[in-house]
Amino acid sequence: MWLQTGIWWIIRYFKGVDWVSRWRWCEERERDTNERGWKKRNKRQIIKFNRTAAKHIRNVALHYISSHGFIFRLEHIVLSTALNDSLFLMAEETPIRFGILGSADIARKLSRAIKLAPNASIYAIGSRSVQKAREYAKSNGYPASTKIYGSYEEVLDDPDVDAVYIPLPTVLHLRYAVLAAEKKKHVLLEKPVAPDVAELDKILEACEANGVQFMDSTMWMHHPRTAKMKEFLSDPQRFGDLQIIQSCFCVPGSSLGGPDFFRNNIRVDPNLDGQLGVLGDAGWYCIRASLWAADYELPKTAIAIPGAITSESGVILACGARLVWEDGKAAAFHCSYLSNMTMDITVIGTRGTLHVNDFVIPCQENVASFTSAAETRFAELVTGWTPLPSEHQVILDIPQEALMVKEFSALAGSIKWNGSKPEMMWQMLSRKTQLVLDAVKASFAKGCQPVEVLSLN
Repeated sequence: MWLQTGIWWIIRYFKGVDWVSRWRWCEERERDTNERGWKKRNKRQIIKFNRTAAKHIRNVALHYISSHGFIFRLEHIVLSTALNDSLFLMAEETPIRFGILGSADIARKLSRAIKLAPNASIYAIGSRSVQKAREYAKSNGYPASTKIYGSYEEVLDDPDVDAVYIPLPTVLHLRYAVLAAEKKKHVLLEKPVAPDVAELDKILEACEANGVQFMDSTMWMHHPRTAKMKEFLSDPQRFGDLQIIQSCFCVPGSSLGGPDFFRNNIRVDPNLDGQLGVLGDAGWYCIRASLWAADYELPKTAIAIPGAITSESGVILACGARLVWEDGKAAAFHCSYLSNMTMDITVIGTRGTLHVNDFVIPCQENVASFTSAAETRFAELVTGWTPLPSEHQVILDIPQEALMVKEFSALAGSIKWNGSKPEMMWQMLSRKTQLVLDAVKASFAKGCQPVEVLSLN
């Protein structure tokens, strides 16, 4: 009887609280002050209160239900609504707290992206020494509250870290991504995600077994332009059936690591990322682009193109490959550390053609474009084209890397607060990209002979 009475009073309290007014009061106070610290602190205090209240009520209610059976009354509906509203509020407003493993250059870009994403925050950084981590945090404008650790393991041991971004050399991904998953941290993993699909499978299995979100850091997938281009490719009237995919990602080594790139950069170190070289770095994007255009259907065979350029230690510096599908459609790509900056995709269908010339990183951060052409013919007397290709522009409020962090954090938040399952699509995309990459690498090893992609599955 006392337990039922206690729940009754708790429900009466929740029914008497005007949660909307409470939140609006907070919003009004935010607008009345220019101190951003006050804004974040008060939101978190209210969210912390809601979280604590929700936990206590849930525990009491579950005990009551298990002891007395479930009695479906109006009070239970009110209780359920209050709990759901509180959890929804926390999922929407509480940022996912990121730990950064390492002090790689690419982590500077992701650190900025985390700060720009509305549902993420930098909580901790770990490096090989406390001093190095502290200097990195200071030079990149990390919050003063950021936890500074002298090892990667300490970040993973921090119970307040929700997710980790791992920009470490590829050979270290298996160790730290699996450990992160076992510590119940969501994993945002820099590409290439693994040296081969066997190691990637161990990472994905650990993430699935521990119920954490996995995503690779292929940023252009999250740009709204990518979705707009897909709309065109999916239109049978404008584009028709897919025939040919051509992609190219060239980036001069000096723009990635200065004049010493070919001597000191991890991308060309055969003991680190040099195991895959430019194929794993720039080629990853071309393979993903080919799969994206083909609706992620795996090709039947991969054939490396003869003439790849390698370093003295055997690291691939420039290469190309051809992918062939069962139904006859095909893709060709080229990637290089030795050529001028180029990031092109051309997708040709029976009715239309799509072109984009900056697919990996748009020329401008806040606007991106592509062209499409449909039912193109020669003009009269073969003096031109008709109709002319159309140019389409997409404008962004935040850059693509921040949109990636936002989407990843939304998935992690849904798991944390709502008990959702991880979105497995991102595992599938990474695995298929890795399978094709492995097949291309195997083709090089076999003297550019065709390799069955599914034979590696």
